[in-house]
Amino acid sequence: MRSVIFSAMARAFFWIMLAVSVLILLRGHDQPGGGFVGGLVAAMAIGVVALADGVAAARRRLVAQPVVLLGLGGLLTIVSGIPGFVAGGGFLAHQWLIFDNGFKLGTTMVFDLGVYLVVLGGMLSLVFRLYEDAP
Repeated sequence: MRSVIFSAMARAFFWIMLAVSVLILLRGHDQPGGGFVGGLVAAMAIGVVALADGVAAARRRLVAQPVVLLGLGGLLTIVSGIPGFVAGGGFLAHQWLIFDNGFKLGTTMVFDLGVYLVVLGGMLSLVFRLYEDAP
């Protein structure tokens, strides 16, 4: 039996938790947080929907399958190390572009995004598998 109140609250909390996960991701290279914690919060957001409305409803909220998120995240983490290697440093020696207004853009963000997607895909694979097997 599904709870109408839990289902309605899950839909509201989904968007709040997803926004918080993006905030955690974006602040990660300057402060505590980053791709790992942000990916966990995003996975929890989708997990709450799966718990409230079922795995099928949670899968409909995803743009890609969890395994695709895993692969894309792994690819991004590898790609983020190449610029440091090409610039003469070691692999994963992160490179930065600093603009006149103080805005910084670096390969750390690409690495964090890759970790975010790997954690999100891995946790969703686990959560969906556990919920599908539950009686």
